[in-house]
Amino acid sequence: MDAKGDWAALVGRVLLALMFVLAGFGKITDFAGTAGYMASTGLPMANVLLVLTIAVEFGGGLALMAGWKARWAALALAGFTVLATVIFHNFWALPPEARMMQQLMFLKNVAVIGGLLMVWAFGPGRLSLDRKA
Repeated sequence: MDAKGDWAALVGRVLLALMFVLAGFGKITDFAGTAGYMASTGLPMANVLLVLTIAVEFGGGLALMAGWKARWAALALAGFTVLATVIFHNFWALPPEARMMQQLMFLKNVAVIGGLLMVWAFGPGRLSLDRKA
């Protein structure tokens, strides 16, 4: 990979990770509200699941951003995103007037999963803590 590719990999990793870091931080700062929302969807043990969600989103996002254990972080974030997408963006089960936005969120998440799988498959690039000397 040349220097442009190294920088593109870094910027791509940071942009992918940013969504998760910000979402995780938002959950930390509004723990009770987020736990209440999760419980309202029927998820059991919302507080426990929320702590795990924060660990994956915030911790995994920071790891991906830094390029530390980036392949594992990307794989964990991809798996998490698959679950979150199916649970929270099930547009097929909504009335027609509510489908469009959830379908867009679903497809956005599918694209993010694709990007995360690219990091898993090809690594974080040389501008990362995982770089090979």
